[in-house]
Amino acid sequence: MWILLLLPFVGLLWVPFYNFMEPTLFGFPFFYWYQLAWVPITSVLIWLAYRNRTPDEAP
Repeated sequence: MWILLLLPFVGLLWVPFYNFMEPTLFGFPFFYWYQLAWVPITSVLIWLAYRNRTPDEAP
């Protein structure tokens, strides 16, 4: 599950992957809406990693 947390880094740190103007979405170039799409995706990935972690045991 921890690998899910690496997906936003890989998806956003490699800029040549999304450095394009087309396709546009509601007038926004791909460069912008691709980055904005990662905000809710990252939230869901963090939630999934949190839900599937093992609880810490009390000492």
